[in-house]
Amino acid sequence: MKRNRMWALGIAAVCLLACKYTYASVAEDLYEPVEYHLYPAPEGAYVGDTMPFETEDGTLELYYLYDTDHNGQGYHPIYKYSTKNLYEYEDEGLTLNYGLMSEPDPAIGTGSVLRGQDGLYHLFYTGHNDTGNGGKGKECVMHAFSTDRETWTKLPEDTFYSPEGYSKDDFRDPEVFWVEEEKCYWMLIAARNDSLGGVVARYTSYDLKHWEFMGPLYAPMQQYMLECPDLFRMGDKYYLTYSWDCVTYYAMSESLNGPFTAPPDNVLDGTGFVFYAAKTAELNGTRYLCGWLGRAALSIDSPFYQWAGNVLNHQLVQLEDGRLGVCAPESFAEYFTAERPFSTEGIEGTVGIYGNTIALTGQEDSCAIADMGIRDPTMTLECDVTLEEDGCAGFVFGDSEEEDYTALCLDAERGVLHYEGYTIDELTRTDPAVYTRLDFSADSVHHVTMVCENEIVVLYVDDRKALSSRISHSINGAHIGVFADCRAEFSNISIRIPGGRDSEETGDRPLSPT
Repeated sequence: MKRNRMWALGIAAVCLLACKYTYASVAEDLYEPVEYHLYPAPEGAYVGDTMPFETEDGTLELYYLYDTDHNGQGYHPIYKYSTKNLYEYEDEGLTLNYGLMSEPDPAIGTGSVLRGQDGLYHLFYTGHNDTGNGGKGKECVMHAFSTDRETWTKLPEDTFYSPEGYSKDDFRDPEVFWVEEEKCYWMLIAARNDSLGGVVARYTSYDLKHWEFMGPLYAPMQQYMLECPDLFRMGDKYYLTYSWDCVTYYAMSESLNGPFTAPPDNVLDGTGFVFYAAKTAELNGTRYLCGWLGRAALSIDSPFYQWAGNVLNHQLVQLEDGRLGVCAPESFAEYFTAERPFSTEGIEGTVGIYGNTIALTGQEDSCAIADMGIRDPTMTLECDVTLEEDGCAGFVFGDSEEEDYTALCLDAERGVLHYEGYTIDELTRTDPAVYTRLDFSADSVHHVTMVCENEIVVLYVDDRKALSSRISHSINGAHIGVFADCRAEFSNISIRIPGGRDSEETGDRPLSPT
C-alpha cells in the first residue's frame, strides 16, 4: 500500500520499541461470561423486529417478535422487554400470541403500539398466513387493544388487506401514530406497488378502525420492500427509517408530508443483518434507534449473520448538516462506573507508549501491534484515534501466543469501518464484507467508543457511525490490543467496567493481568 511517510506524530518523551516480545500465557478460566445487561435476548430464543413504546412513567417497552430455531406451523408471537435505562431489562414474557391456521395470523409480523386519544392502548401488527387467506393475500394489518398493556384483545373485524395495484403478499409492518397538525392518526405500511416497487404507504384514520389509503409517502424505486417504516421529528427536520437488504436506512425531509430524500450515505450501522428492522422511540426526551443484532450463522467469526438475535439500541444524534448520527446510549455511563487501568503485555513492530497514549508505526508489509492482555467480559474503551489518510488502524482480538489476531478496522484507505473475522495478514488481500462507510476526511482526530458485552462488540466513531459485531475471537480469555499498518496514535485511552457487584467479582486487577 502507498503510505504518506511525511505525516508526523507529536510524541515527546517516548520510548520507541522496534522488537517482538514473548507474550504471557494466560489461562482461559480467568474469563467468565456475564449476563447480558445491555443486549438482552430470551433464553433459548432470539429477538426479532422490535416495536418500541414509551410509557407515561418513563419506561421503554420493547415489544418484539419472538424467534426460535424450531418455529412450528405458528410462529413469531409478540414478547416484551421493559427498561428505564437501557442497561436493566425486565422480561415481561408473552404479550400477544399467534392465531390458528384458519385465521389471518398463524404467524405474526412487525407492528407498533400507541396510546390512543380514547385512553386505550392499541397494537397494530402484521398477520401472515401462507395459505393466502382465501385469495385475499398472505399478509394483512390487524388490530388489538388493551387497558393495561398486559392483556390484549384482538379485533378481527378491523383486519384489512392491500389496496388495488399493490402486492397481496407484501403488505406489513404498520406504524401508527397521532398527527396533531391534522387531528388524525397516520399508519405507515411497508407495501409493494406493481410499478413503483417497495414503498412506504400512508393511511389515515379518525377512530383507529376505519382507514383511508392516501398513496405512497415515500417511493424511492430502489428496493423490493421498505420494511419496518418509522417517522419522527428531530429539531426542524423529519426522518423516515426503513429496512431492506439486511440494512437499516433513513431518508429526511423538511416537512411531515415530504418529499423525503435519502442523503448520499444513509446507513448508520453495518451491512449484513448486524443491525436490522430498527424503529425509534423517545425515552426521557432522548430518541433511540431500536433494532436487533443478528445471530451468527457460523460457529466462528464471519461476515454472515442470521435474522434475529439480541436487542441493540443506538442513541440518535442530529448532526450540524441535518443528517443523523449514532452514539452509545448516554445511560451506559451509569453502568460502567469503575475505571480499569491498562498496560501492555507485548508489542510487535514500532510502538511508543506514554501515559494513556499508544503510538504505532506500521510498515507496508507488516502491522505494529500493542497487546493489552485479556479483554474484560463487559467493558467500554474510549479513545481518540489519529491515522494517515491511506492507512488502516483499529483493535485486535485473539490468541497472543499464536499471534492469530483478527482486526476491527478503522480503514481510512477504503473509507469504512469493518470486521468479518479476517486476521491481520488477510486485510490487504480481502475486501471488506461487513462494513459501515465513514468519511475519514471530515475530522483529523476520530473519537472512538467501543462497548463490549461477551461476544458483542459495538464500535462508535465521531457520534456519526456504528459498527456492531459478534467477535468470538474476543472472548474466553482472548486478548485485546490496538494495531496499525501506518502511523497512528491512540490517545486519551480510558477503559471502564461495571461498578458495584461486577467489579467486586472481577477484583481490581488491571486489564492485562500480571
